[in-house]
Amino acid sequence: MQRRLFNTAATLALACTATLGATAARAQADYPNQPVTIIVPFAPGGTTDVVGRALATSLTKQLKQSVIVENKPGAGGTLGVVDMQRAKPDGYRLTMVPVGVFRQPYVQKTQYDPIRDLTYIASFTAYDFILAVAADSPFKTVKDVVEYAKTHKEGVDYGTPGKFTGNQVAMALLGKAAGVPFTHVPYKGDSEAITALLGGHVKTMVSTNGILNFMETGKVRALAIAADKRPPAFANVPTFKEAGYDVVVPSPLGLAGPRGLPLPIVQKLDAAVKAALDDPEMQRVIKTYGIRTDYRDHQAYSEFARRNFEAEKSIVQSLNLND
Repeated sequence: MQRRLFNTAATLALACTATLGATAARAQADYPNQPVTIIVPFAPGGTTDVVGRALATSLTKQLKQSVIVENKPGAGGTLGVVDMQRAKPDGYRLTMVPVGVFRQPYVQKTQYDPIRDLTYIASFTAYDFILAVAADSPFKTVKDVVEYAKTHKEGVDYGTPGKFTGNQVAMALLGKAAGVPFTHVPYKGDSEAITALLGGHVKTMVSTNGILNFMETGKVRALAIAADKRPPAFANVPTFKEAGYDVVVPSPLGLAGPRGLPLPIVQKLDAAVKAALDDPEMQRVIKTYGIRTDYRDHQAYSEFARRNFEAEKSIVQSLNLND
């Protein structure tokens, strides 16, 4: 009797497992059958937000399901990653991943581990970091900024879209290379930092590609770009290296989901991201903001994440980002 009951229970357990497996497989095959949310971890109006919205529009076409943007600014662009710790691994809640998420665990206590807590889907673009001043600024070159910081007690302040971002790293590297300190003023996004610059609240700022429109309208002047060579959209802006300072900060931008995101969903999203890069509207935004495409599939992006997380440790140890 006991053996019969045991066999019956085992059979029911196997049947339940099979049913759950079939249900999960069906859900993955039907994905997506409801709206998908992508978190943009910066305030509306900045480069990451503009790119995120263009990507969401293109993914809506690719996935044949609404893709919605939710802004979560603050904490140096890491709130999307924090959100992934609570998200279900079903592909309906995703986040954009700026490279700052690999740096934060080395500079302060964080609620997340960028390798353990994320499933990397694909990277799609890379933006640059540009040192800029208002059009009426007396600074015409990077050397002008450095010399002012050396000879004036109040020094030079600079705005960025947040603490521990690549923007701050670029200026920290300049300070180290030039042997002068700069005062960091973090905001919640590029748009806030640009507003502060134009309003005279900071002398300089380090922006991403969103500064391009303000350059073209003559409101700001770009002094240098933290790239290894001049991108086409910034052909008239010298690199920091050309100005005599070894400042290069790469910054690919990607998409990730929570830990445990099933491979079929990852592959479907990866393919959709790749296809989205060929969408005319996405291409228009990329061109308008001078952003470079930088596609990595889910495997290459996962490997990049592991390598970059390790590399950030030495970068942080050589800089004082808490100033």
